[in-house]
Amino acid sequence: MSTDLFPSNLKVVMFPWFAFGHINPFVQLSNKLSAHGVQVTFFSAPGNIARIKNTLKLSPDINIVPLSIPHIDGLPPNIDSTADLTPSMSELLKQALDLMQPQVKALLTELKPHFVFFDFAQHWLPAMASQLGIKTIAFSVFASSSNAYVMVPSRLKFRTNQKSCNISDLVKPPQGFPVTSINSLKAHEAKDLTYVFKNFHGNPSVYERVMDCLNNSNAMVMRTLDDEMERPYIDYISSQFQKPVLSLGPLVSQSPPAGELEEKWANWLGKFPPKSVIYCSFGSETFLNKDQIQELALGLELTGSPFILVLNFPAHVDGPAELDKALPEGFLERVKDRGIGHIGWVQQQLILAHEAVGCFVCHSGFSSVIEALVNDRQLVLLPFKNDQFFNSKWISGDMKAGVEVNRREEDGHFGQEDIMEAVSVVMSDKEASTFIRANHKKWRELLLNGHIQNKLIIDLVEQLKAMTSL
Repeated sequence: MSTDLFPSNLKVVMFPWFAFGHINPFVQLSNKLSAHGVQVTFFSAPGNIARIKNTLKLSPDINIVPLSIPHIDGLPPNIDSTADLTPSMSELLKQALDLMQPQVKALLTELKPHFVFFDFAQHWLPAMASQLGIKTIAFSVFASSSNAYVMVPSRLKFRTNQKSCNISDLVKPPQGFPVTSINSLKAHEAKDLTYVFKNFHGNPSVYERVMDCLNNSNAMVMRTLDDEMERPYIDYISSQFQKPVLSLGPLVSQSPPAGELEEKWANWLGKFPPKSVIYCSFGSETFLNKDQIQELALGLELTGSPFILVLNFPAHVDGPAELDKALPEGFLERVKDRGIGHIGWVQQQLILAHEAVGCFVCHSGFSSVIEALVNDRQLVLLPFKNDQFFNSKWISGDMKAGVEVNRREEDGHFGQEDIMEAVSVVMSDKEASTFIRANHKKWRELLLNGHIQNKLIIDLVEQLKAMTSL
């Protein structure tokens, strides 16, 4: 087909869900598309725009359009992301999102993009865009394995109740799921995932939203660490929805993180030998309970290694007071020469880039895993919810590039010895750590291969151009 039929300047709109774990991948993709001549307009709530520009480094060439979030009873005013919300309030934010349809339609009518890249919650967007002659791309920020296991039609196909899934259903993969290291879930993991099938305030469940998004979009795109290794999951998803699934690669920047590490962290880390420090953090929206904090802290203490423990608490509680109550008695005094407890945001990328850090204990969030691999930091995986379970199994199983903390089947309990043993495998067990380090080296080289990552974006742009001619 002649390329003369293709538009010379593609126009796309990016519309992520109002959570920074979702916004960040959309920013990364926007920057890469913009670098290849694609005209990008980014939708988000007003309060997110400064962080998108400054911390997430959205290209200056990309236009950001603020969206007004409608008032919903029970939703605090001036809320722009899930970072300051309880889980129940996040459900109200989805309700507010559904009320934004007239606003979004007016913007799309004015902008006339070729495509809208959109997130899981905007289940009404494909039909709206189609009426305007605009194609839609469902962009999943989650790993292909989690989508293949949970978010496919066959998950409910053979159930009498076509809207719900219980724990006994979710411990098993759906019919036709590929044979990989992910062959089942533990009971506590399956229990957490029942949430996606629940309805709140009479609104569609997460599963129903995702099914509408994927069934009615023109195509799907996914972040992948390795297209070849993830191909079984991608092909399964494609066969389930009978439409193309385009691979974006991991959306990794080949440049080192911008800025300088704060002096207090640089001075403290500078006291320790290379690759000796454990950095432990679970992101901004994963919260541990008192028992989990105690066992984690005692486990880090048992390792005998220096460590940084970063914890966060829900917005409506007093974080310092909660941490003081949760940490074991006398803990901070015992570890004062080799351990730090911190609440809130830190310069994670710059800390992981410091030569003193050797191990990253994390919740298996996609971005955190990539940051560890890029910086050659050993991974101890302690997942708590959603796609984290699948990321952890995939990294420790298929990729053999990390160790998952042992946990009790029924309730997910872990003890201090479980933390210590997992850290010891990657930090002290010479045979195991040598094997894992070899895998790390392979994945790091792949992630930092600018030619491969660039080709994936070039291919995506060409596929989008071809789709505009259909």
